[in-house]
Amino acid sequence: MEIEYEGAPILAKPGDSLAAAMVDAGVLACRVAASGDMRGVFCGMGICNECVVEVEGGPDSLACMTSVEQGMKVRPHRHGRVGPPAEQTLPERELSPTVLVVGGGPAGLTAAYTAAQGGLDVVLVDERPKLGGQYFKQPAPTRRVEREGLDQQFRDGIELIELVYGTASVEVLLDTAVWGAFSSDLLFASSSKERFTFRPEYVILAAGAYEKGLPVPGWTLPGVMTTGAAQTLVRGNQVSPGQRVLVAGNGPLNLQVAAELAASGAQVISLVELADTRWFTNLRWGAAASLAAPSLARTGLAYLSALRRRDVPVLERSVVTRFEGDGRVESVTTARLGRDGLPDDKTTESHSVDAVCVGYGFLPSNTIAKAVGCLHSFDAELGYSVPVRTNTGLTSVEGVWVVGDSGGISGAHVARHQGLLAGVDVVRHATGNDAYEPSSLRAARRALKRHERFQAAVRGIYSAPNFTHELADDETVVCRCETVTLGEIRRSLSSGVQSAGALKRATRAGMGKCQGLYCGPVMSALTADATGRTLDDRSGFAPRPPTRPVAVSIAAAPETKDDED
Repeated sequence: MEIEYEGAPILAKPGDSLAAAMVDAGVLACRVAASGDMRGVFCGMGICNECVVEVEGGPDSLACMTSVEQGMKVRPHRHGRVGPPAEQTLPERELSPTVLVVGGGPAGLTAAYTAAQGGLDVVLVDERPKLGGQYFKQPAPTRRVEREGLDQQFRDGIELIELVYGTASVEVLLDTAVWGAFSSDLLFASSSKERFTFRPEYVILAAGAYEKGLPVPGWTLPGVMTTGAAQTLVRGNQVSPGQRVLVAGNGPLNLQVAAELAASGAQVISLVELADTRWFTNLRWGAAASLAAPSLARTGLAYLSALRRRDVPVLERSVVTRFEGDGRVESVTTARLGRDGLPDDKTTESHSVDAVCVGYGFLPSNTIAKAVGCLHSFDAELGYSVPVRTNTGLTSVEGVWVVGDSGGISGAHVARHQGLLAGVDVVRHATGNDAYEPSSLRAARRALKRHERFQAAVRGIYSAPNFTHELADDETVVCRCETVTLGEIRRSLSSGVQSAGALKRATRAGMGKCQGLYCGPVMSALTADATGRTLDDRSGFAPRPPTRPVAVSIAAAPETKDDED
C-alpha cells in the first residue's frame, strides 16, 4: 500500500508499523523537539514518545505503535502543537475479572493461561497491537510466515499466544494502556475505542522492562535507537534500521541483534561491548552458564561465530562517546576504557554509519507496582528499585503479584516460569484449592533455578561500569522529552536543589510524556552525587497518574444526570 510523508509517497506493507515503513524508506525524522532539532524512533515500544507524528484526519500517533493504512498522510509533529481533540464519547466498560494480568509478554501470557486453566476468568491487557511483548516479537498478522522457517524464539511465542487465544476464559484487550492505578482493585485504562475501569480480585503485573537511557553527546539524533527497537524492526517487520549499522552497549541482547542484523543483510560495522567478554577472562562464568543452560550457551556462541564469519569486529571494554551528523546520525566515536573505568581519549576511533543501535541493559517497569503501594527495595547492582516478592511473585500488597522483568531483570525464560508459579498461586488464593498443580509445575521450579543460575553467570560475563551521566557534557540532552541539558540540571543542583522531585520542578526534566523513565535514574544519580546521599528505593520520582499520556476527556469521569442538574 502507499502512504505519504510530507507529500512524498512511501510504499508500505500491510500490517507493518508506521515506524517500520518510514525507516525502510530512509525517513528517520518523526518530530521536531523544543530545541528545533529532529527526533526519530528511539525505544520502539511506545515509551519514549520520540516517534510521535501528525496523521492527517486523526490524532497525533506514535509511529512505532501505529499500523499503516492505505492513503495515510503523515508529517513530523512539532513540539507544543496541540492535536485534534480526542473522541469525547468513548464508551466505557467496567470489568470485574477474578484476575487482571497487565502485560502480554512471556510472563503475562504464561500467568494468564495458568490462571485460566485453574478455572478463573482472566482479563489480559497489553498496550501493544500484538501479544508477545519485547521477547516474542511477532510478525504482522498480514504477513505470510512459514512456521518451519522461524527460529525457536518465534515458535515458542506463537505456541504460547495460540494457547491463550484458545482459552475461552481469557479476554485479551490489545492497544490498551493502563494509565492509572489507585489500588489493587481500581485501575483505569484506555484504547482508541474504549475506556475501562478494572475492579479485579487479583492482579498479576507483568509489565516487563525498558532499555536504560545513557546520555551521550548526540544521542538524540535520528538513526540512534535502542537495540530492542532495532530488533523489533528486524524480527517483526523484516526492516533493517540502516545499511551501515554499529551496535554498542552492554549485554547479550546486543550480541543477538548484531548477529540478526548481519544475517538480514546489513553491514554491521562493529559490536562495541562495555564489558570484557573474552572467553579466557570468563572461564568461571562461562562454565557456570554452560552447566545451567547448555542450549542457551550454545546459542550465544553461535551468534558470536556468525559475527566472526562475517568479519564483524567486537571491541571489548569500549564505549560510544559521541554521535554526530546533520539531521541524522552519520558518524560515531568510540574509545576503550582506561584503568579508571572511563573512556581513554588516546584510543578514540571514528566510524561512518547511518544507524546506531545502543543497549545498556534494562530497568523494570515498576510504576504500577509502586502506585498500588508495593514495598520496594533498592538493587545497587541494577541502580534501581525492585518490588519485594515471595518466590511466587506475591508482593507486600495482598492480591498483587509481580512477575518477569518488571520485578527484576532476569530474562524471558525466568519470566515464563515465574508466570506459571504466580498463576498457580493466584488459583490457590482464589479457590482455596491447594491441590491445583499443573503437570509442568515441578519442572518449572527446577527450570527456574537453572535459569536463575544462568542469568547470574551472564551478569558475571557482562559485568561492567554502570554509567549514568559520566559520558555526557554540559550540552548533552538528559531529558529527551523536554530537551533539558546536563548543564541546566547541574546549575539547578548548585543553586541548592536537594531532591530529584525538586529538580524536576525546577528544570521540567521528567515532566515529558515518558514521565521521567529515561532521565529519572540519571537525575537521581546526579542528586545523590550533589547531596552526598545514598540512593535508595525512594530516591526517584513519586508515582502518580497518569503513568501513560492520556487525553483529559478520557481520564475525566463520565457525565451523569446529577452533573447536568
